[in-house]
Amino acid sequence: MFYRSKTIRGLLEIVPGKRRLGAYRFLPIFFCIGGVMEWIMINVRIGRETFYDVYRRKRSEREYQQRIADGLGVLDQPAAK
Repeated sequence: MFYRSKTIRGLLEIVPGKRRLGAYRFLPIFFCIGGVMEWIMINVRIGRETFYDVYRRKRSEREYQQRIADGLGVLDQPAAK
């Protein structure tokens, strides 16, 4: 157990800015990781869809179900000619 914590402590000591920034020195690393994850969710397709395609579809389905539950119904069908 001590060996592992020394290894982790050693890895954390490698990151510069300990005196000036303290624990906040890790923020740029996590900011970049978050940016990469966001880019992957927007641009990388798994099958035919991206994460945001699925999100938009599910959101519109929930809105549609809520409108039905509220009794607003759906848009009227155009009259036959």
